[in-house]
Amino acid sequence: MGAPFLITIATMALLSSLAIASDPSPLQDFCVAINDPKTAVFVNGKICKDPKVVNANDFFFQGLNIPRSTANRQGSNVTAVNVNNLAGLNTLGVSLARLDFAPYGLNPPHTHPRATEVLFVLEGVLNVGFVTSNPPNNMKNQLFTKTLNPGDVFVFPEGLIHFQFNVGKTNAVAFAGFGSQNPGVITIANAVFGSDPLISADVLAKAFQVDKKVIDLLEAQFLK
Repeated sequence: MGAPFLITIATMALLSSLAIASDPSPLQDFCVAINDPKTAVFVNGKICKDPKVVNANDFFFQGLNIPRSTANRQGSNVTAVNVNNLAGLNTLGVSLARLDFAPYGLNPPHTHPRATEVLFVLEGVLNVGFVTSNPPNNMKNQLFTKTLNPGDVFVFPEGLIHFQFNVGKTNAVAFAGFGSQNPGVITIANAVFGSDPLISADVLAKAFQVDKKVIDLLEAQFLK
C-alpha cells in the first residue's frame, strides 16, 4: 500500500468528517460569550468570558413560557434562545425557540443554514413539511409533510426549506431545538423579494418564469 494511496484515504476521511460537522466541539467546560462590538479579535462564534467571573446568570434565560404577539401579516412569532441572548450556549452547539401561532398563522418557508431542527407541538394542530434539495436527472424536489397534534415531534434536516402552518381555529404553540448555538434563518420570500439592494427583476422574472410586472408587485409588497 503506497504513500499516495494512504494520503488519499486520509484526505477523504478528513473531508468526510468536515462534511457532516456543524458547530465545533468545545475544548473546555464552557465559553460564555462576550458581546463586545469594539473588540479586534474575530472568532467563529464568540469570544470567551474569563471563567473567574462567570456566574449562573450566564446560563439562564427567563420568560419562554410567555406567549408572544402574533398580530402580524403571517400570524406567527418565533422567540429564539440562542447565543445572542443566552451567552452560556457559546460552543455548546444547541439552541431553542418558542413558536406562537394565531389561528391559520404561518411560519413561512425558510431554512436554517447551520442547524437541524426538531419541533415539538405543545398546543394546537400544525401542518409542517420540508422540501428536499435539488435531485439528479431533472427529478422534482420532494415534499415531506405531516399534520402534528399536541405531543407530536417532527424533524427538519439541516439547510432544507421548511414551514409550519396552524390549520386549527385556535392558537398553537410549539418548541424547537436546534443543533447549533446560532442556527441562522433565511426566510425565502424576504430574501428573494426584499433584499437590499433588490435582485434584478429580469433575473427573478426569468427564474420564476413570470412577467416582470409580477416581480415588481411582489417586491413592492415586501418593501412595505
